[in-house]
Amino acid sequence: MDSTAPLQKRPTPGRAAASNDAGRYEALRRDAVHDGWDMEEDLPPLRTEVTEEVPRRIITRNTSPDVPFDRSINPYRGCEHGCIYCFARPTHAYLGLSPGLDFETRLIARPDAAQVLDAELRRKSYRCDVIAIGTNTDPYQPIERERRVMRDVLEVLQRFRHPVGIATKGTLVERDADILGDMAADGLAHVGISVTTLQADVARKMEPRVPSPKRRLQAIEALAKAGVPVRVMVSPIVPGLTDHEIEGIVAAARDAGAQAASMIPLRLPAEVSALWQEWLAEHYPERVGRVMSKLRDMHGGKDYDSEWGKRMRGQGVWAELLQQRFARSVRATGLDESLPKLRTDLFEVPLAKGDQLALF
Repeated sequence: MDSTAPLQKRPTPGRAAASNDAGRYEALRRDAVHDGWDMEEDLPPLRTEVTEEVPRRIITRNTSPDVPFDRSINPYRGCEHGCIYCFARPTHAYLGLSPGLDFETRLIARPDAAQVLDAELRRKSYRCDVIAIGTNTDPYQPIERERRVMRDVLEVLQRFRHPVGIATKGTLVERDADILGDMAADGLAHVGISVTTLQADVARKMEPRVPSPKRRLQAIEALAKAGVPVRVMVSPIVPGLTDHEIEGIVAAARDAGAQAASMIPLRLPAEVSALWQEWLAEHYPERVGRVMSKLRDMHGGKDYDSEWGKRMRGQGVWAELLQQRFARSVRATGLDESLPKLRTDLFEVPLAKGDQLALF
């Protein structure tokens, strides 16, 4: 046997990506090769590794016209949820890591995020507006249970009475219902829960370490009971695989207590396209042609069109049909397409530890 022959890619239990190709900025490419022994061997489990970084700033700014916020916070880099379609995967390439398995297994935590945030909010030049969390990687991924970076960040925002919008698939958000409920009572917090499918088997393949769809609906219910406005995010919608579930997801979320709903079709930026197609061929080989044909129809014949105004909605007949169906389902269930606007007028810088006035 040729010991230099590349190993055939195969799924890794509990992970979505089947490969770990080098990022687009790497000078060298890594390939796994056979060791020459003519014998089958089980690979060892792929463990999650977590390193730490101390950011100089924690608030990230953006000027994109496609999103309704201009600032965000990411407590973590990489995401153990491992959603194969995640548009944030290419960000790992900036770290010299692979958007494939590295993105799911080599995570970076920011344990000092709360202290850095406190300092940023105290700057005289700071002007309050909604901070979005969960727009890149999920703040409630499994390592948050022990790390509690997100909890610490929320405590800072609560003290400053600063508005926050959260997007997550993680049911650990229920842990912070006390803070979120208190903030929501003053119009300072809302949460979006992503439900991509109601089919547990599809979800387990596509989002291997995300709580089940049923469990996410329960999280919507728990937050709603705590007084937190919740939006169901039917995102991403995969034409030819999950698009038939739009109406069912919206209705189920309404029944759980969601007040609003939103949707975004599947996007395949940079390395995500190859990873997605590799996954699709492994799990649903009979649907590859159908799914990719519809996606390309929605992006001008390409796997993905990153042009502003198109990337979040798509274009063409299929995109319009999805938008129309979604709008009809939202009207039928009595949901809104957005949650009430959060307040920014309550922002107040609290006394810092050690301030003289704190003595009185």
